[in-house]
Amino acid sequence: MNSSLWKSHILPFAFLLGLLAAVTLAGDYFLHRLDLVWVGRYLGILGTLLIICALYYSARKRKWVSKGNPRTLIRLHEFGTWLGSAMVLIHSGIHINAVLPWLATAAMSAIVVSGLVGKILLKQSQQHVKDKRGFFEQQGQSQVDIERAMYWDALALKAMMQWRKVHIPIFLIFATLALGHIFSIFLFWGWA
Repeated sequence: MNSSLWKSHILPFAFLLGLLAAVTLAGDYFLHRLDLVWVGRYLGILGTLLIICALYYSARKRKWVSKGNPRTLIRLHEFGTWLGSAMVLIHSGIHINAVLPWLATAAMSAIVVSGLVGKILLKQSQQHVKDKRGFFEQQGQSQVDIERAMYWDALALKAMMQWRKVHIPIFLIFATLALGHIFSIFLFWGWA
């Protein structure tokens, strides 16, 4: 069961996180290589708009809006925030010259990680614990023995189920920092 836990839970999580890092590094590299660094500035705007659009799922989930299929919206939320985050990370690259953008980038990275925890690790871990419990029950083990054998898995699952308590506050911090960054860009670029 441990190898299936690794393959079905940890590897997809690591793959999506690694893919995000690879896309970010490759995007930044090619923009520099092709002398298109200026495109990165606008990827930040596009990525931010994608992330904002992806928040429609959250509004639907909280019943602030009633239109849209929740299953379709969660997929769009996951893809839109992942792609938008990649664009914002390419935008930030390694040329951040101020504290505010670094803090916003760090907060966004934490949101991506916590979102992947919710998407992959939590959902699949719940199924793993359910399957493991069913296996022990089929073996005819007593409830006390099952609870004892499942203790660490149940404890880890319970801790992981708290991911929204991290995800939402970090999003609020990110949103505040991003708005501060955007406002400062308007001030210093003379757009306002």
